[in-house]
Amino acid sequence: MALFQKIKTSLQDDPLIRRVLRNSGYLFSGNAISAVLSLAQGILVARLIGNVGLGFLTIIMDFASNTNRLLSFRMSEVLVKYMGEALAQENKERAAAIAKGVGLIEAGTSVLAYLALLALAPWGAQLFADDIAFAPLFRFYGLFLLGNLVYETSLGVLQTTDRFKQVARLNFFQSIVLTIMIVAAFILKWGLLGVLAAYLVSKTITGVMVLWLAFRALNDRLGRNWTRVSIKIVDDWKSILHFAFNTNLNGTVNLFARDNIRLYLALFLPKAEVGYFVQATRLINLMMLPIEPFIWPTYAEITRAIAQRQWQSTRKLLRQVSVIAGAWTLLAGGGLVALGWWLIPFLYGNEFAPAYPCLVVLLIGYGIANVANWNRPLLLALGYPNYPLIVAAIAGVMEIILIFWLVPTGGYLVGAAIFSAYLGVSILLNVLRGLSILKHNEATA
Repeated sequence: MALFQKIKTSLQDDPLIRRVLRNSGYLFSGNAISAVLSLAQGILVARLIGNVGLGFLTIIMDFASNTNRLLSFRMSEVLVKYMGEALAQENKERAAAIAKGVGLIEAGTSVLAYLALLALAPWGAQLFADDIAFAPLFRFYGLFLLGNLVYETSLGVLQTTDRFKQVARLNFFQSIVLTIMIVAAFILKWGLLGVLAAYLVSKTITGVMVLWLAFRALNDRLGRNWTRVSIKIVDDWKSILHFAFNTNLNGTVNLFARDNIRLYLALFLPKAEVGYFVQATRLINLMMLPIEPFIWPTYAEITRAIAQRQWQSTRKLLRQVSVIAGAWTLLAGGGLVALGWWLIPFLYGNEFAPAYPCLVVLLIGYGIANVANWNRPLLLALGYPNYPLIVAAIAGVMEIILIFWLVPTGGYLVGAAIFSAYLGVSILLNVLRGLSILKHNEATA
């Protein structure tokens, strides 16, 4: 009891962690409901299309999403860093110009991504789905790119202007829409096309709503004349674009090393085994959902604290976030290990039982990612965006080599072990480097 009281007192006395918990609480409330709805969605989808259908569904969705990731920039990170710094200095004109310029860049890359998807769909369908007849489905689902032209920019605006409560409501609304659509697809037996349509509609509605909320936030924070500010008043676009390019490179490396993992498995394994891997990751996502709300509020507070050279406060914040995340990970992860062998067949059907050992293996890497969720945001805030890029690239190359070498004979469990090791090693290296830089800055302050 004394320990819990000490932790409670520490949280109450620290304004940084209080703000993180407040903003994370908004997102957590939406994510908690989304987690329950996601579980229901997963059960209905699995029962509707089976493990083979789930494999094809994942291939189509991953191919479209990863085409976008390959060509797009992580503009929310750019906005949080540069617009956040401008607002901290009360430079509203610079903040407005950055928001406009970043939005224009993202809109252009989103259009380019969809054009690339149109061209690559036949190749992707033949290579990963083993049938070019799936190409129209690739193009159909890819329409979400046009419905989310400036999604990252809009999300970054909401995060920078402290509108996390609105982001939580948006996540909740998207989950409701998606659940309704999937229930309709299940009842009417729409099959794979119906499930794809459900995801497309929910993503498009979310893209429109987040844009509207971002406009409102900018009007409130910068005044209604912010749209008249010229982007030319920003004289350091070169450094901003360099930062954006680095985040894009990091996203590209993650694309090949992390986001493409299910497509790699589809190259060598039966679609049923891909379905086992997908189901395992979906259950793990339920463990990740409560922690994800910490990432962006923590990044915003880390950026603010480091800009003000509050080194000790930053270290304390990271420690507190890790303790909270670690406690949840042990509780949720332990529950999945203890009950997963029974829960998976009960919820999704006996055909998904082989997903359980995959779940256990993946929990190791994802558990590390949960506890050290701040590893990359810390390096970004410290001005070292290249380090996580280098780590991810080197570890990713080793991961891909092992996948192509061992998975064809070892199967999906070997793929899960390789991917889990990649997550653990790359994140721990980022943690060690970030804490080392932070300690050095604190010592020389």
